[in-house]
Amino acid sequence: MSKPVVLTGLRANNDLHIGNYFGAILPMVEMARSNAGEYQINIFVPDLHSFTTPIDHRQLQEQIMNNLRLFVASGMPLGNPDVHIYRQSYVSAHSELTWILSCFTGVGEMARMTQFKDKTGKYGDERTSVGLFNYPVLMASDILLYNAVYVPVGDDQTQHLEFTRDIAQRINNKFGDIFLVPKSVPEQHKFFGKHEGLRIMDLQDPTKKMSKSDESGKGVVFLSDDPESARKKIMSATTDSIGKINYDQINQPGLANLLDLYELLGGNKEEFIGQEQYGPFKTALADKLSAFLSDFNHAYEQVDVTELEKNLVKSEQTMNKIANETLLRVQKAVGLR
Repeated sequence: MSKPVVLTGLRANNDLHIGNYFGAILPMVEMARSNAGEYQINIFVPDLHSFTTPIDHRQLQEQIMNNLRLFVASGMPLGNPDVHIYRQSYVSAHSELTWILSCFTGVGEMARMTQFKDKTGKYGDERTSVGLFNYPVLMASDILLYNAVYVPVGDDQTQHLEFTRDIAQRINNKFGDIFLVPKSVPEQHKFFGKHEGLRIMDLQDPTKKMSKSDESGKGVVFLSDDPESARKKIMSATTDSIGKINYDQINQPGLANLLDLYELLGGNKEEFIGQEQYGPFKTALADKLSAFLSDFNHAYEQVDVTELEKNLVKSEQTMNKIANETLLRVQKAVGLR
């Protein structure tokens, strides 16, 4: 397609949380609403990525559809011809291109990936899969198959985007003009603006990022949380003993995180700066969060699943056509066709 491609995806395993919403889902929804005529917007569920780490496979299919419904509940305009929403595993070219690119990728390149080293430390060598090791190659395929120019990446994905650019240039240097190379990380940040790299921190441990894979869930506000449960999480959130509200990410990270969340929910943090009691601020934040979740949960329940599935089938037909054209160029280049 002639329009520049913007591509994003969120893993289907585990519930998505409020940080995913403000940092990834909402910016893409807003972009699709305002820029779909200028760009092609690809939003996919990377279900093949979902079990590079251990999961409960009995829940995967439900989580895939839940992930898609969250995008629709957030306002994604599915009726727009420039917006495509699809499942990674329904486009087989992802898997085949991954194998081909793997044969041009060094073991050392993958071993140096920070995410891989971090998760190897968590799971141990015996439980760390080859799929996790090879994850960046699959991500590169996700991007290169559709000639994607812009891909929102957080801090933990910048190495993967840099690898995508490297492998694309490597193939182009060896075989000619095969891939469109996506923009660099600084260019991505400039394009996506203020929400790029947004970090909502864990409510119990504000030194670490809120994570949907958190086992306790006590410091994470999931989009599926009921308003009362979310209220309790806010009221029990870790703050400090300083006794004065300041926006200080170094010395008062818990409060700074809550103040950021308050502004994301439409509040003005300045009205609480300088106050010496934390309770009224937490209550105000809990009220805003409860109202947001109540509205969001209602929108989620109103999603027409039948219409969503029709859009999936239509988009996946289009995506297969585009991806297979790219795959054929690669197959011809390496001598498979």
